[in-house]
Amino acid sequence: MEQLTVYLAGEIHNPWRDELRAAAERRDLPVRFVGPQENHDRSDGAGEGILGSQPNVRYRDLMGASLNTLRARVQMRRADLAVAYFGPEYKQWNTAADAGMAVAQGLPLILVRSADHVHALKELDALATFTVETLEQAAEAIGYVFE
Repeated sequence: MEQLTVYLAGEIHNPWRDELRAAAERRDLPVRFVGPQENHDRSDGAGEGILGSQPNVRYRDLMGASLNTLRARVQMRRADLAVAYFGPEYKQWNTAADAGMAVAQGLPLILVRSADHVHALKELDALATFTVETLEQAAEAIGYVFE
């Protein structure tokens, strides 16, 4: 195996992706990371950027979400593995949606969640291929694929 493509599902408000990328680099893992648009303004306004001004916020959000879903579906279909990160700060509906999409596509899923989220994520935990509590553990799990 030469390289894995890993889809990083989760909120875009904090630098968790950078932490996982750094952990993979420290382990010298041959991994290419893909994921959602990390620029929040671009993500929210992407649909409107193509279709023009929308009549209200509901349609602006719907058009942005539709385009972001297109991106996620294309990238997930080309990915070898997904990592879904449930952090402590934000509502995680988009993370749950992406994780569910990965499971539905048969994409192996590493779920990253703290012990505080065991009960809230128990169904998703049961669907995940492997569940960890830290990004370092996720990087270790990815590294194990290459052993």
